[in-house]
Amino acid sequence: MTDEQRSGRRAGRGLPQLRSAAGAVALAAALAGLTGCSGGAAGADGDAADRGASAPDQLAADPVTAVRNSADITGRTGSAHTTTELVTESADKKAVFTGTGGYDYVKRIGRLEVTVPPGAATTGKIVEVVLPGTVYLQNSGAKVPEGKWVKLDVRQLPDGNLVSSGATDPASATGALRGAQKAELVGAETVGGVALKHYRGTLDLTKAAEATGGRGGDGLRMAAQTFTVKDVPYDVWLDEQGRLHRVVEVFTFAGVAGSKEAKDQVKVTSTTALADFGKPVEAAEPPASDIYAMKPTESPK
Repeated sequence: MTDEQRSGRRAGRGLPQLRSAAGAVALAAALAGLTGCSGGAAGADGDAADRGASAPDQLAADPVTAVRNSADITGRTGSAHTTTELVTESADKKAVFTGTGGYDYVKRIGRLEVTVPPGAATTGKIVEVVLPGTVYLQNSGAKVPEGKWVKLDVRQLPDGNLVSSGATDPASATGALRGAQKAELVGAETVGGVALKHYRGTLDLTKAAEATGGRGGDGLRMAAQTFTVKDVPYDVWLDEQGRLHRVVEVFTFAGVAGSKEAKDQVKVTSTTALADFGKPVEAAEPPASDIYAMKPTESPK
């Protein structure tokens, strides 16, 4: 079973075009001045779980097939622990976010704790709980009471939360690979005693959303509409069973609304690494009493 998974100021000052809902601004408070991007998280699986049972639990000989199959095969491991790194670069700024957590592909829920770099509007860690099409955020803004969570629908978020929370959750990172259009085998590597094949290519987020289906495809679909480079570059490392151990995806959006000039683009390099397949993951929806309801026009700043 798998679980996969939507102005005009320059990047580094917060992007109004990535703030389509008051809830999205909550996270913008944490990332403003760094990523120039705001939002919540992509969820997990849509209809792909029911289709995945027919995919072979071994690495396909054809590179494109191997990459596309990795989402379903990884999902059938039941769960995985993850480390993340997200690097944002604009013309004059660079910021690095790191995170740890895990994803339960059976329950379709994950949890990440993201450490923000110096200069962010929040301190400590942003805690994120993701489900299909929904994200809960804790410590996401100054006006959100301590210990409370903000609940967001990924369809409110122009980037589908692929980058705006400072991480790409495992369901979204693997789900994007369903849209692989090009893949070539770069070579073989042994990492931590595990033999891995390294593939490189480009993917299409619109096709990834279609292949994922259901609520799980919403975040991918929103990101496809927002990112300016449609052929998304990726590198991925798969084991002999076809499971994903590491993926690097490069997303690009306009730091100045509508601009196609190179100086106005923001590049986000997202790395997601998976390990401890099948090891239990602690993740649960926050209780209703801990959800902070923001007003439609409210800003957390």
